[in-house]
Amino acid sequence: MPSEAALASVATMVKPDASFVPTKDARTRRWHVCTERGDYEIVTTGSKWYDTRARAGGGGAIDLTMHILGLSFVDAVKRLMAADLTWSS
Repeated sequence: MPSEAALASVATMVKPDASFVPTKDARTRRWHVCTERGDYEIVTTGSKWYDTRARAGGGGAIDLTMHILGLSFVDAVKRLMAADLTWSS
């Protein structure tokens, strides 16, 4: 699952930053994200992501969900599975 899809599935609000201009990869986008844990500024490229405020990043929807929601691996997988089921229905 691309990081953008994970954000849309688990965040309460996801807004693209229209002023962001990628420098290395045209697929890169910056997002303003709100969750029950707080606000984030996340940069995504495919499955990779980077939290500009925490200066932390990783790869994959599970890692991103763990980071922005403060969940364990198992709970992040469950959250994504539940979100994916309701999103694809």
